[in-house]
Amino acid sequence: MNLNNLHPAAGSKHSDSFRVGRGHGSGNGKTAGRGQKGQKSRSGGKIRVGFEGGQMPLYRRLPKRGFTCINSKKIVGINVSELDRFEADSVVTIETLVEAGLVKNAFDGVKILGNGEIEKKLTVQANAFSQGAIAKIEAAGGKAEVI
Repeated sequence: MNLNNLHPAAGSKHSDSFRVGRGHGSGNGKTAGRGQKGQKSRSGGKIRVGFEGGQMPLYRRLPKRGFTCINSKKIVGINVSELDRFEADSVVTIETLVEAGLVKNAFDGVKILGNGEIEKKLTVQANAFSQGAIAKIEAAGGKAEVI
């Protein structure tokens, strides 16, 4: 016998919801499990998220600084020198960059930057390229394709 195989006896558990406020013989009459007095005992006495009983809530006590643009995109940058690990004449896509471990998460796109040197002829497909990266890839005999 294992703990993960234990189940209550058939018929000993009820699936229907517990009816409250049906007299003291039910064990949950009179105040219907809400206790006496207070905000939680009243009808409609819900407390919104972040409410601290009238105390100035935490989200209003903390200072707000700066501005976060909700429309900004997170672009991952990869240098041209990192592409030298691929074999010559191969096609480098975002999927191959993830498989090689150069990009952990592509987020909203990948941009190839021009830092370093490249000696191999590659066809690189990415969301964006810097001018220096395009020049170095084409100087090595490859192609830079914007997806």
